[in-house]
Amino acid sequence: MFCGVDEAGRGSVLGPLVVGTVFTDSDVGLSEIGVKDSKKLTPKKREKIYDEITSSWTWHVEITTAEGVDELRKTMSLNEVELRMFANAVTSHPTESVYADCPDVNETSFTSRLQNLVGNGVEVIAKHKADDTYPVVSAASIVAKVTRDRMIDDIRSEFDVNIGSGYPSDHYTMDFIRSWIEENGRAPAHVRCSWEPVRQMLSKRANTKLTDW
Repeated sequence: MFCGVDEAGRGSVLGPLVVGTVFTDSDVGLSEIGVKDSKKLTPKKREKIYDEITSSWTWHVEITTAEGVDELRKTMSLNEVELRMFANAVTSHPTESVYADCPDVNETSFTSRLQNLVGNGVEVIAKHKADDTYPVVSAASIVAKVTRDRMIDDIRSEFDVNIGSGYPSDHYTMDFIRSWIEENGRAPAHVRCSWEPVRQMLSKRANTKLTDW
């Protein structure tokens, strides 16, 4: 038994950080259903493959909310947050090998640190773009991505406005956060206040009269 692990939402300013893992005895079945890096699939195709994975393979997700990320960032780096989530995800089911999409620039360091957390009895291979290389990591990326997308849909319904994708590069997301802070003097729920763009918005709002916006 081996597993793949990947994340969705690492760089987002709104919404959760989700880590997905899929366990299997063989990549063959995963390749046959068309797994690939989740970013290279249409939403409809991701949903279809997600349903196939979750109905036929052992899988697990670890979720840290935006508020949880903010709290953890007080004492550790984002890489460390993700590392611990990876470790929790891959140890949720017995496995002999772990294939991870490495979020750290240093593959060797991340591999060593993940190895220490999961135990020496488990082989760890952490590579950049592993979601393009290993079908089991592609599968994990799909599980993480679809889980997060569904949570973003729930958040969108909660506010009943266009909140975008949750990433800083999305003007719908940033416009939503900016308008909320202007009107309320605080960030909306599900937003990572430890992210610099949000910190700047909050600082500006604290030092500016509402009529100055």
